[in-house]
Amino acid sequence: MGTENPLLTRAYALAGDRDDIRAVYADWAESYDDDTLIGMGYVAPAIAAETLASEISSSDRVLDAGCGTGLVGKELHEQCEPTIDGVDLSADMLKKARQKGVYDALETADLTQKLDIKDDAYDGVISVGVFTSGHVGPSAMNELVRVIKPGAPAVITVHEKVWDKDGYADHLEQMEQDGIAKIREIREAPYHQKEGYSCKLCILEAA
Repeated sequence: MGTENPLLTRAYALAGDRDDIRAVYADWAESYDDDTLIGMGYVAPAIAAETLASEISSSDRVLDAGCGTGLVGKELHEQCEPTIDGVDLSADMLKKARQKGVYDALETADLTQKLDIKDDAYDGVISVGVFTSGHVGPSAMNELVRVIKPGAPAVITVHEKVWDKDGYADHLEQMEQDGIAKIREIREAPYHQKEGYSCKLCILEAA
């Protein structure tokens, strides 16, 4: 593994404080796309978008949860052109996402809290780069599933660093036992190829 980008190091060192997270991404917003896509080989957005695109159609409305600068939305738009809404904690990252011209609506939101979105509002949800060190814990998955229709897909990446440490496997099993979601598939997938990181790509179905 090569030397980490200093901003990536800062991001992975976060401890969940929402103001600290906003500060990191305010500093990173301008160079984020080049730093991650080119500098780190960030392939997770393309892989996750391809996975969701195979489950939905152009007539569907989906939520990009933790959309950042819009890397996932851009990939999803290119693959199947659904209507895409995005939410993110960082207003600075949302400014960059808005410039991509692929979102119908973009709003600030904290994924550790209840979203201001009705139950069953979307035909699918995607979340990439959110379930990682010091950002959002496994309980936020419940909220993502809440806002999609029964039978709709949720495609979520979980960074390898937190999968075991934060108990994601147990949480997903509990979601299934509680009748919240069905686990369709969990597989290992590349994440930051140049950094040597992988993720768990989780494909869920809302109950």
